[in-house]
Amino acid sequence: MTPSLAPCVVASDADTFPPCWWLYIIEMADGRLYTGITTDVERRLTEHRAGGRRGARALRGKGPLILRYSRRVGAHSDALRLEAAIKRWSAARKRALCQSALVDGPGRHDEIDALMATY
Repeated sequence: MTPSLAPCVVASDADTFPPCWWLYIIEMADGRLYTGITTDVERRLTEHRAGGRRGARALRGKGPLILRYSRRVGAHSDALRLEAAIKRWSAARKRALCQSALVDGPGRHDEIDALMATY
């Protein structure tokens, strides 16, 4: 299955397009990595950093939190599958993904694209 990269929703288009889902990886102060999905990476990172009810319990008290990777995925179902797959990766493999995005640029996601092509 090819990922559905529908246009991202803006407030005025909410009835026209489905929400656009993103995968993100956050690094905690102790060096551990957290992988999640959201429709708004900036808002979600703010929620995690605030440490309240809306942030992930796994990240509370683990700051500072640094966004290391984000990638537009498309449909919620694709984002869920990709998140589940990446959560099974080793920390070294996740770090390599984050590093490749820094070196190759934000448009380079060959490993993710290959993984999503299997859906």
